[in-house]
Amino acid sequence: MGLTGVRSGSKDKDSKSSSKRKLEKKLSFYNKVHNAIEKKSTKKKKLRSRQKKLKAYDLSGLSEFLPDLESLARMPTVKDEKINCKSRQALVKKEAARMQAVLKDPSFMKDPFEAIHKHLLATQPPMQEDNKSVSKGKKKEKKKRVKKAKSSTQDMEM
Repeated sequence: MGLTGVRSGSKDKDSKSSSKRKLEKKLSFYNKVHNAIEKKSTKKKKLRSRQKKLKAYDLSGLSEFLPDLESLARMPTVKDEKINCKSRQALVKKEAARMQAVLKDPSFMKDPFEAIHKHLLATQPPMQEDNKSVSKGKKKEKKKRVKKAKSSTQDMEM
């Protein structure tokens, strides 16, 4: 190890100056820490101002019109049911029995498309649209029907 404090007079000067240096180092460290904390707090304030600007994009008001998560979780889905060999066979049997009942139905035997149409009207909820969009849709359908009718009569004449 090196010789320290070889000079008798230098020991007192070095100890005072070294304590000053240590104090200055500590103060500079504390200042750096204090400045870093201030910078972080200003960054948080900037983020908050950005969040205030984004209030226009806040869609939380629409949550009252959306269905509840609980009701969606209660509804069984096809994905939740595990399809294995037994469940598949049971499903096939049930659907085969349903198909036989449909085929034996007299209204289905008379006019299948009309029976299907009536079934869909009875089981599906009615669509609620604006009056304007319905009237436009009807006009388009009428134009298509007229064009189809003209083209079908022309095909027959040839």
